[in-house]
Amino acid sequence: MVGTNRLRIALGTAVLAGIAAMTYVLAGAAPPDGPASLVEFAQDGKLRKPEGYRRWVYVGTPLTPNELNGGEAPFPDFHAVYIDPESFAHFEKTGEFRDGAVMIKELVAVGAKEATSGSGYFMGDFIGLEASIKDSKRFQDEPGHWGYFSFGHKYPLKAEAAKQDAAACNSCHQSSAAKDYVFTQFYPVLRAASPKTK
Repeated sequence: MVGTNRLRIALGTAVLAGIAAMTYVLAGAAPPDGPASLVEFAQDGKLRKPEGYRRWVYVGTPLTPNELNGGEAPFPDFHAVYIDPESFAHFEKTGEFRDGAVMIKELVAVGAKEATSGSGYFMGDFIGLEASIKDSKRFQDEPGHWGYFSFGHKYPLKAEAAKQDAAACNSCHQSSAAKDYVFTQFYPVLRAASPKTK
């Protein structure tokens, strides 16, 4: 009888452990010891190329084509911009970018200019990737605590990228971005999500 009870307890414990493990896998939740890191840094401080960002929250796609910029636009491609889901939820609640926010800018070449819907600019192939990260500890000396990284504007992309100088990116964001160094004026999803505009 005692042996049977012990067997039942063991089986019950195994079932509960299995259910917990299955819940963790299906929900994609953070591991028990804390949230999973959204991005990964190498020991020398370089940012490793982020993965999985196309499943994050898409916020907008600015485009500055050569045709509208004298034939030589600094960034003539589509800029498809994403923000990590946790930071988007925080922005929806507060209208602010949390410490730890990660934004991804994926560059997409201008492809066709004619379609059944008419003339225009239509997305071609992926060609580049950049990231900006708000981290008050890692980038405590950077304006707004934002660090900027570029993995290149042509495939194959770099596997790791060093932080760019503030003058390379941050100065433009500082002078022209509408909200905390982010060009929210060009991202309708963020504008609509902010509680300050509802």
